Amino acid sequence: MHSVWLGEFAGTLVLVLLGTGVNAGVLLRKSYAADAGWMVIATGWALAVLCGVLVSQAFGSSAAHLNPAITFAAAINSGDFSQLLYFWSAQMLGAMAGAILMVLHYGPHWAQTPDPSAKLGVFCTNAAVHSPFFNMFSEMMGTAVLIVVAAAIGSHGVSATGPAPGLAPWLVGSLVWGIGLSLGGTTGYAINPARDLGPRIVHALLPIPGKGGSNWRYAATPIIGDLAGGALAGLILHYAHI
Repeated sequence: MHSVWLGEFAGTLVLVLLGTGVNAGVLLRKSYAADAGWMVIATGWALAVLCGVLVSQAFGSSAAHLNPAITFAAAINSGDFSQLLYFWSAQMLGAMAGAILMVLHYGPHWAQTPDPSAKLGVFCTNAAVHSPFFNMFSEMMGTAVLIVVAAAIGSHGVSATGPAPGLAPWLVGSLVWGIGLSLGGTTGYAINPARDLGPRIVHALLPIPGKGGSNWRYAATPIIGDLAGGALAGLILHYAHI
């Protein structure tokens, strides 16, 4: 069974399962990867995006957005907003499903981890330094860079000389790795509203031992900032004809 909706759902599930999974491996106690650091997290998320894109394409979504901001940018670029809710529903439900599977995978480690903020950090992002304007700007810029460079990878100018067929998902994974290393230190680089909101909802709903609050005060930042970045990127792509 193949469909665009299933591809977006399955790809986002894999993306969030592996992405929040590396967060859990680094942040939860009694994990062999505990305290492995930012390089491991950034690398894990890059590979999570690669795997998510491949799964999404295999299950029927050749575009493999996996990200409401990318879908929004595509709609602005094309002027066709008719598929927004179709894509967004698959991405949100896939993100929630991936987070639920991650929670089950690390089942006994939650009770071994006393710090509620570390547990929340497995699921969703937060600002390293709370400054609403700059936090929003960081998310907007990171998302715009993601979308514009991803579009450039598949653009006519690049495809005339490369990349080779099938290489694009690897390059997008490398792009996410670069964003994480260069721009991710300020807000944890959600750069994807579903990646942040879906797991945050799961954190709020599941009976995780000693979990604390879900920091809904910050939750709007990676939604509004990322969609604003998507809008900016969509306009750039539209008028630059990339």
